[in-house]
Amino acid sequence: MAPITWLDKLEEELNIDVDWMDPDFLVQMQPTIRFHDLTSNQNFVDIQMGHPSNVELLRDTAREVRDERNAAPDTQPQPHPLWLAIYTRMAVRMCKKVVDLIQGRVLLQTSPAQAYDTAATLAHARLYDAEFARVGIPRNRFCIKIPCTGPALLAARELQEEGIQTLGTALFGLPQAMACSQAGCLSISPYYNDVRAHADRSIWPEVHDPAVEHPNSARLVQILDLYRRQYAATGQRQPLVKNASFISREEAMAAGEMGCQSATLFNTLILDLAAQPYTDAARPGGAVAAQATLVKPAPETPFYQDRPAPSARLAPLLLIDPLHAADPTTVAASYDTVVATDYLADEAKNLAAAIAADPVVSDRLEAALTLFIECEKRSQDKIDKALASL
Repeated sequence: MAPITWLDKLEEELNIDVDWMDPDFLVQMQPTIRFHDLTSNQNFVDIQMGHPSNVELLRDTAREVRDERNAAPDTQPQPHPLWLAIYTRMAVRMCKKVVDLIQGRVLLQTSPAQAYDTAATLAHARLYDAEFARVGIPRNRFCIKIPCTGPALLAARELQEEGIQTLGTALFGLPQAMACSQAGCLSISPYYNDVRAHADRSIWPEVHDPAVEHPNSARLVQILDLYRRQYAATGQRQPLVKNASFISREEAMAAGEMGCQSATLFNTLILDLAAQPYTDAARPGGAVAAQATLVKPAPETPFYQDRPAPSARLAPLLLIDPLHAADPTTVAASYDTVVATDYLADEAKNLAAAIAADPVVSDRLEAALTLFIECEKRSQDKIDKALASL
């Protein structure tokens, strides 16, 4: 028998989702793994939109949407700019090319430029919903990513009530996580690393044992424990934690030890994990970490049902917060305060205040939105060029 790899071991502990829209890569990996969900953002959509295999699809989509607009009565209002309507249909059509190559859902993100506009976020998510229906992808096979701002999560709550599943993304702290629970989100995507660290490794906290040494691990463990305790107290479904923004394979393994429901991994990191033979001794934390790792529940079992408290190795992280500038030896947001706060009341005023009060959350949220807006603009340029070529 061939030795198991780090990828094999991680798949035993959580669901591995792919952060890459290239169907050729999914086919390449089929003998090794069939991924659960396929996540994306404006960056990955833009990369795939520019792939040579999609040149004609983009031109056809641009022509089709333009002609539909031209044929519409002048009195019919257009809720979206032409480029955004083309972008949305194109993104969904690229999802159509990969949905049968994965087990679960394809995910697309609402416009980051509209992250502080509830009505615009709602409108874009509903447009995605209509385009998914157009290509025959049902609601149980897609999910809409919503940035974790107050206005956007108000939209998420309404979308959930309509039966459109959402994921809270660009999440960096406990108040955002609680707000996603209050909105009824299916999942959340906490970013393990600042998005800027992928381009600037000087700000990446490279550590040997990320589960206990990475400065963001405490917040992640606290979010998972928040949901575990909330489920035990209320019996109500809590968002699944899809940890994201990994740089090293050791960080991905930490997500398994901490008990995340899934890890969303870049194609390069997936290949790295698949190339590494696994032993407990080679894992950060060694056999102690391996033995403390939870086996993922069966798909039909509520995820937080019978989940134990964090292991002895991780329990100290419940009491500290290395990202808390005022005092890293204390938590930035306590469990009691978070669960007692309605973050979506009064137009999400409490969530806005909590984000503003935490420099890490406010800075990293702004950085993520800025990055995605830049990617969205690149896609708009591609669309404008496609229209000009018609």
